Amino acid sequence: MRFSAAMTAERWLPGQIASRLAPLLRRVDAILFSADERGEAGRMSLFAFAVRIVSAAIAFVSQVLLARWMGSFEYGIFVLVWVSMIIVGSLSCFGFHTSIIRFISEYRERGMLDDLRGVLLASRLFVIIASTVIAALGMAGVWAFSGRIESYYVVPFFLGMTCLPMLALSDVLQGLARANSWAFAALVPTYITRPVLILVFMAIAVAAGLAPTAETAVLASIVATYVTTITQLIRVTSRTDRRIPAGPRNFRLGYWLKISLPIFLVESFFFLLTNADVLMVGFYMEPDKVAVYFATVKTLALVHFVYFAVKAGVAQRYAQIAHSEPEKLGGFARETVSWTFWPSLLMGMVVLLLGEPLLGMFGPGFADGYPLLFLLVAAVVARSAVGPCESLLTMSGYQNVCAMVYAATLALNIGLNVILIPTLGLWGAAIATSAAMIFEATALSFTVWRKLGIVMVLFIPTKRTVENA
Repeated sequence: MRFSAAMTAERWLPGQIASRLAPLLRRVDAILFSADERGEAGRMSLFAFAVRIVSAAIAFVSQVLLARWMGSFEYGIFVLVWVSMIIVGSLSCFGFHTSIIRFISEYRERGMLDDLRGVLLASRLFVIIASTVIAALGMAGVWAFSGRIESYYVVPFFLGMTCLPMLALSDVLQGLARANSWAFAALVPTYITRPVLILVFMAIAVAAGLAPTAETAVLASIVATYVTTITQLIRVTSRTDRRIPAGPRNFRLGYWLKISLPIFLVESFFFLLTNADVLMVGFYMEPDKVAVYFATVKTLALVHFVYFAVKAGVAQRYAQIAHSEPEKLGGFARETVSWTFWPSLLMGMVVLLLGEPLLGMFGPGFADGYPLLFLLVAAVVARSAVGPCESLLTMSGYQNVCAMVYAATLALNIGLNVILIPTLGLWGAAIATSAAMIFEATALSFTVWRKLGIVMVLFIPTKRTVENA
């Protein structure tokens, strides 16, 4: 007989308390023990949530130590370079790291094993080749335009390009693991192993006598990325080969690209939107200001990770339900909104309460970013009230319209940054980012309602008011 939180409460707590807690505890039981798609997605989201909590703590501690070791100027250089590499590495996947979730779910449901074996191999080879070409072009671009780039950025950017193939491959492997509900293999390498290794290798470099500069931090990040991704590749490939019987492969690269490229646009706009403020601050302001703003954003990540945890847990379930049981999609999607909003609200309150001392840990002057947190936290919580709308649209076949929404949001964000940063400084970046997040949430939830007839807003009644478009 398995453990049941609800049964334990009824047995050991007074009747009135037990009766009030029972509905909540029954939901906990359903998430922990249910074998259906809701239970599996809930467990994936809970694990992702736990990983992101640990990851946020590790990232925060590591960024504090890096800022302390390097000082705000060198730290600001490293931040801009590494954020740029993360963005370009993800974009080098051309959407395969997300579309692979949909393809695996679809081909497995339909028994199309030849196509499944083909897409598993093709996605990894395509991403490695594409990201290597992009890295080479990036190096050539840095070399050709070195006279127009601030001298302190040239070497770090040139070095950073060497880890693009591993960053891209890691994203594809994460998508493959998510499609199989391998939560540990999907999340731990990127969110725990890699940041820990970056910190370890940086500490070794400093202890060995190397100067704590941006170049040293980038080199530590490159080594950590290669070690993490190669290990992840060996483990995920071995596990996949055991699960899928050997046989012929069917390659449909044209079709896969047709599906992946709109997703690539969605992911491109999303990553640029998520990081546009840091990039724009780096364009207009000195590295020490970039450092202050990035430290503020890292503190805000304690709220952001709730959204990403739920998204990581539900994407593959959206895809499965959309293909096999579409009548259940609305109820499940609505439930995921609650998974996103309430934890985000709680974490937002914690961040506002502790934000100033947390920022002060980075060093002198970093607490200047604390007032920005009030505006940014409010925007993140507002966005969480509509749940992972973009995952629902993408996994339901509406990736094109989702890309259009993100394109409009990105244009709004960049436009506001261009207008506001030169006059308002860091406040301009915060206002632009907050306005873009609210616009994004509004546009995506409206699109879900129009296309799927699902109300993805927490405080709006669930009654279906339109037919599927």
